[in-house]
Amino acid sequence: MVDSERVLRLLDRIRRDRNALGKVTGEALNETDLDAIKYRFITAIEGAARVAHHLSVSEGWITPETNAEAFAELERQGVIEDDVAQSLVAASGFRNVLVHQYADVDDDRVVANLDRLGDFDDYVSQVGTWVAAQDPHR
Repeated sequence: MVDSERVLRLLDRIRRDRNALGKVTGEALNETDLDAIKYRFITAIEGAARVAHHLSVSEGWITPETNAEAFAELERQGVIEDDVAQSLVAASGFRNVLVHQYADVDDDRVVANLDRLGDFDDYVSQVGTWVAAQDPHR
């Protein structure tokens, strides 16, 4: 059974990370700014993955072995749209680069991903709509 309260808390955290990233401008970013941006991307993507894994397992669909597999399962089950799933699959790869090659990440690539923040909005909205439809008492 889906823990809707947990999912909604995670979605709220994704929203807060996304909003913090949305305040960033590409002007004169220093190392500290870039580190903060990377951290927010990591936490937003990991939050989205936690939601995807929780829904997949709680609903008995699959036990995803990767974050990308979890996002793809949400698309297969009609929780999120294909374009959002594809974006989050790519984001999970970006997260892996950030986590495993943190010091060697191309900062221009990090800043370029700020143009994709709407994908987090779509994910939060689509998952939130699905969760609300499952719990008519909300």
